[in-house]
Amino acid sequence: MAALSVLAGMIALFVLGENLPARVAPPAVAIIAASLALLVIYTMKVEPVDEVMRDVDWKTLIFLMSIFWLVEVVIKTGIVQSMSHILYAAFGANQLAVGIVMLAGIAIFSSVLANTPVVAASILLIKGYLVIAEVVPEEAMGAVFTGWPDTTLPVFIAMMFGATLGGNSTLIGAAANVVAAGICAKQGRKVTFMTFLRYGLPLTACQLVVAALYVLAMFALTRGAG
Repeated sequence: MAALSVLAGMIALFVLGENLPARVAPPAVAIIAASLALLVIYTMKVEPVDEVMRDVDWKTLIFLMSIFWLVEVVIKTGIVQSMSHILYAAFGANQLAVGIVMLAGIAIFSSVLANTPVVAASILLIKGYLVIAEVVPEEAMGAVFTGWPDTTLPVFIAMMFGATLGGNSTLIGAAANVVAAGICAKQGRKVTFMTFLRYGLPLTACQLVVAALYVLAMFALTRGAG
């Protein structure tokens, strides 16, 4: 029951934490939940804490941490901002074209990089493009801007589809894939990169086609409403 309470509290904070007066960001929620879970294990003597820590897949955590560092370097060096200018130079104010390009392009990036940091970089990329295209003011680059036009929503949705679905195509495309492969390896059933790719790539291609149709429908609806 205690473990379920920790889980319920974590989910509630993930959903509502950033809207609380004392803003609780997702990384803080994860740390709080993990600490409480360890406290529950310790106080109820479920298992020695040192054994729990030994069972943690540290190789996977270091891999994901390195990917986050790599993406942060890309952001800090201004590559993302340059890509925003390239998007505008190529497509101008055609948000439909940008949305489809984001869907496909981010899916490719998410297949070779963990999709969580890719999303963080992609949000900045889209914001920069929309500012350059004068769809939103420069204040939109901040974290508290809320005046997004309805017509911009499909672009963000396309990016999220690409990031989420693209990670299904390869073994390293999502944290869940890497963790699951690590667990399988510990149980003596190794999942290779090519084995995962053989099943993941066709499935992801089908999912992206459906997502593209959904994005096209969203563009039609938002423009019709406008």
